[in-house]
Amino acid sequence: MMIKEYREFNADEIKSLYDSVGWKAYTENMDNLMRGFKNSLKVLAAFDGNKLIGIIRAVGDGFTMVFIQDVLVIPSEQGKGVGKSLLKAMIDLYPEVRQIELATDIDTKTIGFYKSLGFKELSELGCCGFMRLL
Repeated sequence: MMIKEYREFNADEIKSLYDSVGWKAYTENMDNLMRGFKNSLKVLAAFDGNKLIGIIRAVGDGFTMVFIQDVLVIPSEQGKGVGKSLLKAMIDLYPEVRQIELATDIDTKTIGFYKSLGFKELSELGCCGFMRLL
């Protein structure tokens, strides 16, 4: 597996990756997803040879705050350290950033994954979070 910056948006491989994990709400408007990628702070991808197997996308200013928008790994590669490697690679790019945040589904496995990497639920930090969906 190789992790590198994802600079050239390939709609077919991105759609395939997002759809493989059931994130079809994002792929219903590929133009918006492409604009989201292009306006991201940083996008890293994991490849097995030439095959895209995972991606992580961050937004924010890169100095005081980074928000991990997407972490996706194709189902056949989940549980093999791809997501962990992507997250660590992204965090390593911003060692001085005070806040690295993310939002995720309430799922015991997913919560355990992020906690194993040092993330805490906002309530553990005396905070709460809000989201507005359209």
